Amino acid sequence: MKLTFLGTGDVRQVPVYGCRCRACEAARKDARLRRRPCSALLEVGDQRILIDGGLTDLAERFAPGDLNAILLTHYHVDHVQGLFHLRWGLNDSIPVYGPDDRDGCADLLKHPGILEFHPPLLPCVPFTLGEVQITPLPLQHSKPTFGYLFEQGDRCIAYLTDTVGLPETTEAWLRRYENLEMVIDCSQPPRPEPPRNHNDLNLVLDIHQRLRPQCTWLTHIGHEMDQWLQDHALPEAVRVARDGQLLMSE
Repeated sequence: MKLTFLGTGDVRQVPVYGCRCRACEAARKDARLRRRPCSALLEVGDQRILIDGGLTDLAERFAPGDLNAILLTHYHVDHVQGLFHLRWGLNDSIPVYGPDDRDGCADLLKHPGILEFHPPLLPCVPFTLGEVQITPLPLQHSKPTFGYLFEQGDRCIAYLTDTVGLPETTEAWLRRYENLEMVIDCSQPPRPEPPRNHNDLNLVLDIHQRLRPQCTWLTHIGHEMDQWLQDHALPEAVRVARDGQLLMSE
């Protein structure tokens, strides 16, 4: 089982249009520091599962037949915008799974094209795609949102974006796992006041201490967090994800 970070940025991405902060200027000079819309590719056996569809070049990245399924965390535009073009392709359909959000995003559910939207997933009810077991886990966000726990054999990855903190149900579920690797929303640097809709680093470190995963990977990162990272170090076992980075492989 392996997971590749395709994008690790927040809704504004990095560099932010018009911003001249240190992080944005560094990303303009070095493409390795850029952050595209938050998404990932999970590969297990012969299955290739796209997590979120916010990248706008999906039709160029993936040839027909490359994707076995698309798994959506939620229907905010930065997580589904790439599907608006992809849906008007021809021939083979692509299964899409996600939370129960009847409003979805614009007319995506009403006019799905080749996207085959399956019935909404149920919280904490596992299902399988090929060789991987997937458990949808509720998150705290401004739209119905799921994180996902991926399990194959003794390996498990929790992918948890977008969220502010974690619901008790989700934390209790993840406490069962001693071999957990966690990918989690860390949009903002440490803040003096609690964030509203996304984690800051204080919340992430609290979750890391409570769950004690083998490793915590930060994603959905904004330019202010990247500025903070230029001047500060993270605790051991807490790492910053980068676009194109591989989390785990066989």
